[in-house]
Amino acid sequence: MTTDWTATRALFDLPDGVAYLDGNSLGPLPKSVPARLAAMLGDEWGRMAIGGWNRAAWMQMPAALGNRIAPLIGAAPDTVTLGDTLSIKVYQALSAALEMRPDRRKIVSDTGNFPTDLYMARGLVDTLGRGHELVVVDPEEVAAHLDDDVAAFMLTEVDYRTGRKHDMAALTARAHEAGIVAIWDLAHSAGALPIDVTASAAEFAVGCTYKYLNSGPGGPAFIYARPDIAGTIRPALQGWLGHDAPFDFDLDYRPAPGIARMRVGTPPVLQMAALDEALKVWEIADIHDVRARAIALGDRFIAGVAATCPELSLATPREPGQRGSQISFRHPEGYAIMQALIAEGVVGDFRAPDILRFGITPLYLGTDEIDRAVEILARIIATRSYDDPAFRARNAVT
Repeated sequence: MTTDWTATRALFDLPDGVAYLDGNSLGPLPKSVPARLAAMLGDEWGRMAIGGWNRAAWMQMPAALGNRIAPLIGAAPDTVTLGDTLSIKVYQALSAALEMRPDRRKIVSDTGNFPTDLYMARGLVDTLGRGHELVVVDPEEVAAHLDDDVAAFMLTEVDYRTGRKHDMAALTARAHEAGIVAIWDLAHSAGALPIDVTASAAEFAVGCTYKYLNSGPGGPAFIYARPDIAGTIRPALQGWLGHDAPFDFDLDYRPAPGIARMRVGTPPVLQMAALDEALKVWEIADIHDVRARAIALGDRFIAGVAATCPELSLATPREPGQRGSQISFRHPEGYAIMQALIAEGVVGDFRAPDILRFGITPLYLGTDEIDRAVEILARIIATRSYDDPAFRARNAVT
């Protein structure tokens, strides 16, 4: 399949004249989602009420959507389930990993990991009270810290700030040589680049769906467990929908077979309906085409900014194989510059202390948006229009 970019762009609702370079933070609205949600509300919830759990197969949605996401991360069928938030899925994966290595006390992560992953890890360590230690190192130093004292590593494949990409296969192989459990956070890579969790043999992977998978704000997260271990995991969060027979209402927990035991609470049906609709773009888009075009657009953006905005320093690796699908630059006035850009219809975002971040998403971006972003960015910096006090007032979300 060769991806038709005009066809994929037509699936998204984006205002004319806006260059939306923030799909790495929140994907735009697929045009068909409002009608899908209206039908779900009227025909399913409205007409069926509680009967929708059976008649509309709401209860089966976590597994069904897991099987639709599985090919995008190189997972086998029935190894991915959805529900809850990414923080919950991180907690589940890490707690299971520590139980798999009861005689080890170290967890390795890096400074490029998303802070909530580190918060969840520290919270789990404190809760367990068994002397575990979270070791956080520079991304380039991870491999050197994977020794026989480490129970698990927990890494985000693509750095949320700089876009730097870890080598999943190499680091997982290195971890397995030392008997370490591998946990990958795919929040900034699922739907942006080819992933193969099966080939890497990673034990766990987690990710969110509201970025490159376009499920909408607060969309459900997913978790993958390698098939040979999925049936042996003891969930730390023993939710009723992870029970082998939830409607037996057994007072004692008995885990469901395989990945289903990693379900916790009631699935967010409205969000899952939106995700189900959003995933239809992958019926006409090929992830390898997406990756190739993202690299080309990213190179074009880097070259354009380098030629016109020497005040900006590139924070993202120039080598395409070492980056994900975002381009980041540093500038001391990064926040104000980004607000000035947004005011002129170029939407990216800012990450403290000084990073301007731009998502390169070929499903709805092309060279016109890239060139417009470069032109407007250059003018804003040349004229220092970002000095306007209105662009310095910090919003709650940056």
